[in-house]
Amino acid sequence: MYHFLRTGACRSSAAFQQKLHSGLLVALCCSEDTLMITFQSHHRALSRIPCYTIIPYVGTISEQLEPGTLIVLRGHVPSDSDRFQVDLQCGSSVKPRADVAFHFNPRFRRANCIVCNTLKNEKWGWEEITYDMPFKKEKSFEIVIMVLKDKFQVAVNGKHTLIYAHRISLEKIDTLGIYGKVIIHSVGFSFSSDLRSSQASTLEWTEISEENVQKSGVSQFPSNRGDISKIVPRTVYTKSKGSPANHTLTCAKILPTDCLSKTLPFVARLNSSMGPGRTVVIKGEVNTNAKGFAVDLLSGKSKDIALHLNPRLNVKAFVRNSFLQQSWGEEERNITCFPFSPGMYFEMIIYCDVREFKVAVNGVHSLEYRHRFKDLSDIDTLEIDGDIHLLEVRSW
Repeated sequence: MYHFLRTGACRSSAAFQQKLHSGLLVALCCSEDTLMITFQSHHRALSRIPCYTIIPYVGTISEQLEPGTLIVLRGHVPSDSDRFQVDLQCGSSVKPRADVAFHFNPRFRRANCIVCNTLKNEKWGWEEITYDMPFKKEKSFEIVIMVLKDKFQVAVNGKHTLIYAHRISLEKIDTLGIYGKVIIHSVGFSFSSDLRSSQASTLEWTEISEENVQKSGVSQFPSNRGDISKIVPRTVYTKSKGSPANHTLTCAKILPTDCLSKTLPFVARLNSSMGPGRTVVIKGEVNTNAKGFAVDLLSGKSKDIALHLNPRLNVKAFVRNSFLQQSWGEEERNITCFPFSPGMYFEMIIYCDVREFKVAVNGVHSLEYRHRFKDLSDIDTLEIDGDIHLLEVRSW
């Protein structure tokens, strides 16, 4: 799941920072047995957050929502809760009621479910219902709403939960509303405008308290984002059916989507070979009718595949293997939770440790794979193919 720690809390582990999504800064803390994806807060220490029950809560969003924006809510479901809702609204008018672009409504009475809908001109549209219920009474939760170009993607407690296609333009959304029987500890924003800077920035947090709620009942989320670290430019050489291309990847300058989307199978020679501390990040969208895809790290010299990652959506298996000396080894399939769904956006992090590769998907540690190909310095090529729309590749 997502971990919220004080800045610098990872000093004792091999920690390094990289902006994995527009405006989101995370620290990858690599201990002996896990890869921990950590949101860092520049302004607040989040390990101790008092509980406030200021519900209903209505807050003006300080910046325009754009593809890449993240909204993170942390809270607790009380024992007597029958329902609560998180609304992305177009204003805060009560009469007439403001349009609600995204209505996220967990319900606990009768059938446990999450109902999503849109209110337009004071009329509700058709309901989209998710019966895989991640919320439990008397339990804490973390909701991450990722804003994409054509949809919202929601994860709860680090697990992908649902996708909701836009019915109202993002430009009209300027207010966050929280209603019902729920306790909210904090609300965080990571705005995609930070991508226009060559430096990474923090996740902006607002603690819900009496002091930051105005008499009108509307709270203004402050802008406390600050620069943390610069990203070292890396070069990735790509080649496809067309002519080879040389791209320099930095935090602000990335391989264009229109270029990447046409290059499957995607083949890239890393500017520096793999070794302890090296990382590859892959962003994409799974096709709606996807059966599977593959990500390979291999030696360009011997053509041995050191790491073969093969998510198979048709059977919900995450297969790992190596192809050494013209022969496939024994497959590894054990995994706690299959992290992919048709149509979902994903960010896959592959981290090379001394003994193994560690893989995380959308901020959740997924697996480890012990090295079978021992000469890590010979691993210099990345190949990606299958039923995905490739958006971005980075390495450092």
